[in-house]
Amino acid sequence: MPLAKMMEYGLRREHALILLIAALQGAAGVTLAAAAAHLDASANLATASQFLMVHACAGLALAALAGALSTPPRGLIYATFALQAGVTLFSADLALRAFGPGRLFPYAAPIGGTTTILSWVALAVWAMIRLVKTDRVLRG
Repeated sequence: MPLAKMMEYGLRREHALILLIAALQGAAGVTLAAAAAHLDASANLATASQFLMVHACAGLALAALAGALSTPPRGLIYATFALQAGVTLFSADLALRAFGPGRLFPYAAPIGGTTTILSWVALAVWAMIRLVKTDRVLRG
């Protein structure tokens, strides 16, 4: 679908990409939950599943928020992509520990977890900046 047509529907390319990643994270989360319940009662699988499903919902909400704003929120978009990358890396490493011969690569889970935490902090900073700017506009 051409970008002009997507924008006509109110959906920018980066919002659609966030939605796609969130949908895939949700599907992976449910799959890992089923695997944890039926194949391997691994705590790593359960944790990876929970992280993916929670952050899939967060991705959907953040894409909707970004789409609802009148100006393209670059900080929000970047923080959301970092959040999705971090949780995917963290969860992939945990899943490989449960199913595979080992880890994704050394320190993959801590890097993914740290990226996820810092992304949440970045979202909080973005929201605080937005609040300050809104307050300034309202006060005139």
